[in-house]
Amino acid sequence: MTDIFILRHGDAEPRSAGVPEADRKLTPKGKSDVERVIKLAFRKKLTPELILTSPYRRAVETAGIARGLLGKPRLLETPSLLPQARPGETWQELRSFAKTKQILLAGHEPHLSHLVAYLLGAPSLTLDLKKGALVRISLESMTAEPHGLLKWIVTPALARSTKTPRS
Repeated sequence: MTDIFILRHGDAEPRSAGVPEADRKLTPKGKSDVERVIKLAFRKKLTPELILTSPYRRAVETAGIARGLLGKPRLLETPSLLPQARPGETWQELRSFAKTKQILLAGHEPHLSHLVAYLLGAPSLTLDLKKGALVRISLESMTAEPHGLLKWIVTPALARSTKTPRS
């Protein structure tokens, strides 16, 4: 059994002509939201051995917050989590870590919503994955085609309304 945790980056700086898309960083709210979501998920046994992240700054920062709160698992940047990536590319990369029990992915929309649908075998699924939200999908095996089971979704709004332990 492998659990895939899909984390959308937190709230980021607005797009502007002076900042390249790949260099937009998290806002203080974005950092706080990601921290709250990860702390709540940690109470539900989130202990990834590996974090894969998009190379864009806001995703790397999001992955870094998760990594710092989760015991510093191995962190790898990958283009298979860029916004324009295809879910099949990400799945092929995930399959190369088939023996890993928990993997956290940090990335962007619309890719992550498409990836959730792909992993669930539900290509017509429409998902509104909020910034800073975390999805847990369990897979019995890493076969050629994924057949995942949606376990839960935590949004920043839910995490804000739930008492989490202080660090």
